[in-house]
Amino acid sequence: MCDNSVFSIFPPAPAQGTVTVCEQHGGLLSSPAQSKPYKKLPGYPDVVLSGGGSSSLTHRENAKSAFLPHNETVWKRALHAWYEMGSPGVFEEIVNSSDEVPDWVAVLAKKTLTLVRWATSLHGSIFPHLSMSNEEIITEFSPIVNWSRSPVRAFAWHPHTLKFAYALGDDSIKVHSGKSDLVPTLKHKLQKNVADLAWQPQSASVLAVACQSCVLIWHVEPTSLASRPSTSSCQVLQQNHHAPVTCLAWDPSGRILLSASPVDTSLMAWDVPMETCVPLRRLGGGGVSLLRWSPDGSKVFSATPSQLFRVWETRTWTCEVWTKCTSRCKAACWSPDGRTLLFATENEPIIYSLTFSTNIDDTSTVIGGSQSAVVSVSLAEVDLKTEDGETTKVGGLVQSMVMDRHGERLAVTLHDEKGQVLPYVALFRTRTNPILEITPCGLVQGETGEYPLHVSFQPSFDRGALLSVVWSSGALRYVPLYFIPSDEIQNAQYHQPAPPTLNGNILSPIARHT
Repeated sequence: MCDNSVFSIFPPAPAQGTVTVCEQHGGLLSSPAQSKPYKKLPGYPDVVLSGGGSSSLTHRENAKSAFLPHNETVWKRALHAWYEMGSPGVFEEIVNSSDEVPDWVAVLAKKTLTLVRWATSLHGSIFPHLSMSNEEIITEFSPIVNWSRSPVRAFAWHPHTLKFAYALGDDSIKVHSGKSDLVPTLKHKLQKNVADLAWQPQSASVLAVACQSCVLIWHVEPTSLASRPSTSSCQVLQQNHHAPVTCLAWDPSGRILLSASPVDTSLMAWDVPMETCVPLRRLGGGGVSLLRWSPDGSKVFSATPSQLFRVWETRTWTCEVWTKCTSRCKAACWSPDGRTLLFATENEPIIYSLTFSTNIDDTSTVIGGSQSAVVSVSLAEVDLKTEDGETTKVGGLVQSMVMDRHGERLAVTLHDEKGQVLPYVALFRTRTNPILEITPCGLVQGETGEYPLHVSFQPSFDRGALLSVVWSSGALRYVPLYFIPSDEIQNAQYHQPAPPTLNGNILSPIARHT
């Protein structure tokens, strides 16, 4: 227990058997689950994101058997893998099929795969993730909870239009639009182990897909009536030793696509129309496990599987390095103005922040980040009263976090020290100007037995913020957070008193490397 935990000043948790419906008048409202009180929002698809039968498939089948006949021998599958991924793919296939080959072959393949990944990581230290299979790597670094067994493997809202895409356990991708009942299904022979999705800004039709051996670029025309777009509508972006691809990020103008792999220390900056890329190489870290492009386009955050992370400036692509974290960075998000970066490490119940100078002209290559991270919020476990007078334990380690486009709501999912995901989303009110302020809003709860797999904010909601939660049941539910954004209040020359601030403390061990 921790007296400094932000949860000690949280509102009461929702009562057992209730679900969170919305935020109104500064508080979260809940209703009994049996009454099905979910908000029906005009134009927003009401769907259950399930299909593909991922829960019944074995660890190896769920990605590969969708396109390969079951009666193929391990050696024929290895040949397919060699065509797709080169020699690492052969060893990967043999490791995944260890029950079909002699023990000494499986052991040799695993050791060779570890050696190949170590050599291509351009780093002199052995990282445990280099000896994992592709599926184990994706499960370890995916923001989706229990990725290998999740009914939903990836989810992404379009940044400008009312549209979202999601990947299922059979590696098919479905696209829902608020303007159409047609739901295109995207399938491709290279579309295996989908780990991330990213819509291109300034385009209504281009979707990037992070796959086991490549990045696929789908062109899904909004006016098309095809329920199964042809693979001729798909580009393949591939680079040696850059697999599995687990993270994607477009720049806000949509001109550059970044891709990352936990086993490759290089970021790939893609010119998609030309199908060419420029590697952004830096020694150290063992790979790239997380990417976040700042909304103003000026910076890119990249985490590694080790205890260091980088922030790049996007004019000449130089970077600054922060070191000495207690563990790898697990989650991160930018404020809308690009001045504040929030992040959390793997083994601390804390959200840290870094601030960046805005007094730098457009021609500068200085990133201007603060020398040390600030402890912004403690998420340590506490006992919290519920609305029906019971007591529940609340708090833990960060799984994922996202901030809305106004910079006024922060949603965080948590898990305990055993890796068990907690059955709620912690919601905070935030302000980033003139200083960072994070204050409690409440807990968002689903139906009994559900826990959040993925959280995001719909980018174009105009009545505050719209939180979307993919629950473990496969249900996608919307929680509208009704409030007037501060910039609209300021434009109306009306100022509300600032909420109380959680005072931060400078944390010196997480220091920038100079």
